[in-house]
Amino acid sequence: MLEVKADSSDCKSKSDRDFRLVKLILESGNRAAYAQLMDEYFEKVYSRMLKMTSQPGDAEDLTMEAFNKAFSKLDQYTSDFAFSTWLYRIAKNNCIDHLRRNKKDNDTMVNQQEAGIGIAAHELANQLPSPEQLMITRQETSLLREIVDTLHPKYKDIIKLHYFNELSCEEIAQQLELPEGTVKVRLFRARELLYNIMRKS
Repeated sequence: MLEVKADSSDCKSKSDRDFRLVKLILESGNRAAYAQLMDEYFEKVYSRMLKMTSQPGDAEDLTMEAFNKAFSKLDQYTSDFAFSTWLYRIAKNNCIDHLRRNKKDNDTMVNQQEAGIGIAAHELANQLPSPEQLMITRQETSLLREIVDTLHPKYKDIIKLHYFNELSCEEIAQQLELPEGTVKVRLFRARELLYNIMRKS
């Protein structure tokens, strides 16, 4: 089969298509448009994050964060740039922030270990949640479980496996016999549904 290489007109048509999808999302919250952008760019963003972090788990989390940030700021996107360029910039900046935070945390931990600094018992006690905070956390967890149970099974199962059973996307894909990309897209949609439901609760 002859492969047709993308020329400048192909790139322009892709940019036009992405801009139309963004407009659809902004005007009507069209879920199919969200899914189309995710399907188009998820693996590409993930690949870039993996190159920057060399950690599959971090790359996956950072990819989801990039899409969440991009979709929450869609009103700031203009057709002056390709959507992919705008998305990659968000992902890259977010990843750089993540790497800086990790380096700072690691440096702090090493310095404390070298200095032999321990946390005093009363300081540790102050950091522990109070009984009231624990009760609130339990109530929130209970509410979250109730909301998750109302979701469509294909979203509910993935949320439970990922957050309650702490399985990775790869493990969920194997258990549900689904492509890993499908699991990631469904997990993103499930998170979005949960966010919208809890915001209204």
